[in-house]
Amino acid sequence: MSVKTDKFVIRCFYSIGVLFFIIAIAIFRPVPIVAESQAIVQTGVVDHIYEGGEKDVVIRLQGHQRRYYINRGLENGLEIQNLRDRLIGNEVVIKYPKYWTLLIGIIRSDICLKSGYSLEV
Repeated sequence: MSVKTDKFVIRCFYSIGVLFFIIAIAIFRPVPIVAESQAIVQTGVVDHIYEGGEKDVVIRLQGHQRRYYINRGLENGLEIQNLRDRLIGNEVVIKYPKYWTLLIGIIRSDICLKSGYSLEV
């Protein structure tokens, strides 16, 4: 191999590494913490509540395609049956930050609710 070819191969590996790093940041960036006044507000009647993912609580509202989930909600003391008893059939207000990652943009249509954001009946 010539020196020119070696430099080209090294540049290609470097470029691929940088590209993977940028994609990883776009996928795994954390959910931002914003003031409640800056949160997006969604109101609706709870249709279904179930466990999904890694101990997540998933909430679906009537007439909405989007699902809302509380990340690790079951690990943090929430109980599916208790939430069902209290919320199904009731109107709730869901507040969450404006948030987008490559993973959600391509694969998911869920909204993550984290501690500090509210789900009000």
